Amino acid sequence: MGNGLSRVIQKLLMERKLTRMRPDRKLVVKEIAAAKADQKDAKESLNLKKHKWATIQGYYAMFHSARALLFQKGFREKSHYALLAAIRELYANEIERSLLQEFEHGMYLRQEADYGLKFSESGARAVIESAEKLLGRVLAILKIS
Repeated sequence: MGNGLSRVIQKLLMERKLTRMRPDRKLVVKEIAAAKADQKDAKESLNLKKHKWATIQGYYAMFHSARALLFQKGFREKSHYALLAAIRELYANEIERSLLQEFEHGMYLRQEADYGLKFSESGARAVIESAEKLLGRVLAILKIS
């Protein structure tokens, strides 16, 4: 393809798991707002001992944070996996590998809570803490407060 994109990004585009779009700051800001709202809701659910919902909401705070980054680069994902793979490629030098592993773990915990009805207070706390870290990193990258 010779367009400066990694093989992973090229493959995701070819498989239509990732599509191009015009970068849109309004969409970026909207995703950040959604991430902040989900993070707030996750903390409230945790305080109410609603661990399933806290896990799911915490993961979606991460999802929307990552999506803001993707939109900033002019891409849109077609799956949760494609989002993770694209963020790993596009922001490898800006987001620590350990934080991306936490995002992947949050994705797993969300699937377990949502589809397997397996969840715990410790899992919910872990997802919420990871979401807080990822949101902070994303805000720094995007220079949004």
